[in-house]
Amino acid sequence: MRKLLLATAATMLATGAAFAQPAKEVAAPGSIVVHLNGYFQYGVGAFGSTHMSGGSGTSAYKLNNVGTNGDFRIYPGFDAQTTNGIWYGVQAEIRTTVSSAGKSAGSNTSVSAGTESLYVKRAYAYIGAPEYGFIRAGQTDSAWTLSQVGAIESFGDGAGFNCDGGACTMLPTSPGLFMFADTSGLYATNKVVYESPAVGVLGGQLSGIIGFEPNSNGIKEGNAANGSALGESASSIYGGSNVRRRNTLDMSVSYGEKMNGFDNKVSVSYLHGAPLGILGGTPTTAPHGYDELSVMQAGAQTTFAGLTVGGNMKWGQVEDGYAFKPKGARNALGYVVGASYNVGPYTVGASYFNQQSSGNYVPGSTAVARTLSEYGVAAGANYQIAKPMGLYLEYLYGHQHQPTATSTGNVQEQMIDLGTTIKW
Repeated sequence: MRKLLLATAATMLATGAAFAQPAKEVAAPGSIVVHLNGYFQYGVGAFGSTHMSGGSGTSAYKLNNVGTNGDFRIYPGFDAQTTNGIWYGVQAEIRTTVSSAGKSAGSNTSVSAGTESLYVKRAYAYIGAPEYGFIRAGQTDSAWTLSQVGAIESFGDGAGFNCDGGACTMLPTSPGLFMFADTSGLYATNKVVYESPAVGVLGGQLSGIIGFEPNSNGIKEGNAANGSALGESASSIYGGSNVRRRNTLDMSVSYGEKMNGFDNKVSVSYLHGAPLGILGGTPTTAPHGYDELSVMQAGAQTTFAGLTVGGNMKWGQVEDGYAFKPKGARNALGYVVGASYNVGPYTVGASYFNQQSSGNYVPGSTAVARTLSEYGVAAGANYQIAKPMGLYLEYLYGHQHQPTATSTGNVQEQMIDLGTTIKW
């Protein structure tokens, strides 16, 4: 609980970490606890990038290298326990949306003010008991996200390059999101998940998670074959939607052990999904079609006296953003290593990730190199001013490289950001 009270609370709330436990234990059978948690984050930063300008002629522009970032989220829900010991509840996450540059969300005269300013990212119900495990259903994290260990993000703004409203939103370019399992394309879809009870093995605790997602739609999107209000369009990836999935299955096994002051955790996970069928034509970005999503993940971390050190590796048939890769393109491979140290009101940390994927490569083409190489460094420090509020300072450096026939394909960016996180 202590980490949630630090300025790094953004990490715990913005990612799957806050949702790793299906419930907060209710004090007594037959009772219910309603909560309305949330956080507000705001930062001011300066950045530089290879792409500080764009367009041409009268449409040319230049970016301001000083900017602001912010986010606001609400976590309504309840946790309850029946008189015979069954835990159940509902959890949700509501976020601010992204509006057009130059005006706030909901300011368009064609809609009522504020109607487009909030949206639901997570919304799920759970039921179960510690001795039998828990079932959750809805827009929720599954095995791939819940079991991620070794990807240390608990410093700075709590996200680094894995941001959604964080400091890196000021950057015009940044590395893709393959190395981080807590991405919204995976957890904001409708699925059923089973979390097993922990079983004592060799002095530690062994547990597993399995999840199934029929379609990569939300809880209110159904499986319509057109763009109706109650169903997201089921267009094939021929239409350019190479992130639309069907029959997605993920599973994981995790082991934790506390020994001689060390809190050790290891986990392995597997994620599989199929693309929507191509009914006609040939996709220009994948002339031979797409491979199914098939990715492995392994991670480990240990904590001792406030110091946490860890690493995580992912590899398989996948593209940045957990999109399907074209047949004939290379598999992806990446790793992240990091550490954080917490003492009293202070936290410092740093991480480095490196990954390779096929990027914009089209099999059979010589216009783009076969491999997109990406890496990034994140470093940060936090100070807890009071129980619900803290300050953070963060530095990011990122690099992407995929040569083309007309350019070196080198893109770099860096930034420094100072901000505050207030949580309740």
